[in-house]
Parts: sequence; structure tokens; C-alpha cells
Amino acid sequence: MKDIKKAAALKYEENSIAPIVTASGMGHIADKIIEKAEENDVPIVYNKELSDLLSNVDVGEYIPPDLYEAVAHIIAYVADLDRKIGGDR
Repeated sequence: MKDIKKAAALKYEENSIAPIVTASGMGHIADKIIEKAEENDVPIVYNKELSDLLSNVDVGEYIPPDLYEAVAHIIAYVADLDRKIGGDR
């Protein structure tokens, strides 16, 4: 059986207690989330295990503490990309 594609979008603001899930979906909705990210030059990180876990978090909710470390690595990676390209997100 083929896995269904899942995607989640996160928003993190400095001084926030944790990132917030701003979009989440499977299949066609996941495709749309990825498409919107690409259209808006939002970095995309492919991590099946993390997207599976984030798809269980309600939109508008903070990520659960057990995902902090994994998401922190992604935020650091994206921040590093921003520095390298001189971006200001």
C-alpha cells in the first residue's frame, strides 16, 4: 500500500513559547500546502516521520513538547539557509 503524502506548515516567532501549526493536510491538501510554500519562497523540509506526527496536531495549536527538538533542528537549518542567501524572513 502506498503512503499518503502529508504536509504541515509551521510558524515560529521569536519569544513565542513554541512553533504553531498553521496548516496541515494529506493527499491533495498536502500538495496545496507544498505548492503555496513554493509560490511564496517558503523553505520546505522533507521529513516523513515529522510530517506524520505534525499532521496529528490541530491547526492553530502549538507543537507538542516531544517534537521541540526535531522542529528546533529544522528551524536552525532554515535560519542557516536564510543567512547564506541573505534572506530576511
